[in-house]
Amino acid sequence: MTLTYELSEIDNIAKQLLSEVKSKTLLFYGEMGAGKTTLIKALIKALGSDDIVSSPTFSLVNEYHTDQGKIYHFDFYRIEDETEALDMGFEDYLDSDSWKLIEWPQKIENLLEVDMQKVEVFIEYKNTRKLKFC
Repeated sequence: MTLTYELSEIDNIAKQLLSEVKSKTLLFYGEMGAGKTTLIKALIKALGSDDIVSSPTFSLVNEYHTDQGKIYHFDFYRIEDETEALDMGFEDYLDSDSWKLIEWPQKIENLLEVDMQKVEVFIEYKNTRKLKFC
């Protein structure tokens, strides 16, 4: 499925994406500045968290809370190899039933499973993005 949206519509797009995905593990692909973190902030809000959302670029993972459980937001942009993800216990996170939102999954490609939902974010225009997932 492909969706094109203005940044002002991101809250509605987040809700639509959540209603369409088949996995609680979402893999976000897109160039730097495409809007992956912005979309993830909207997803975390749509999932019911009131927590302040920030990028886990330096911590690798941030944890958010909802009435239904936890949400884990990963950003693997700065890792050098997959052992860094293993060292921080990534496999334990994967075993949980929580939502897992992963930026820069190409850095940990060998740790990913086929049933995870791939989400691609593209810049169309200054305030317009295209979202592709299947």
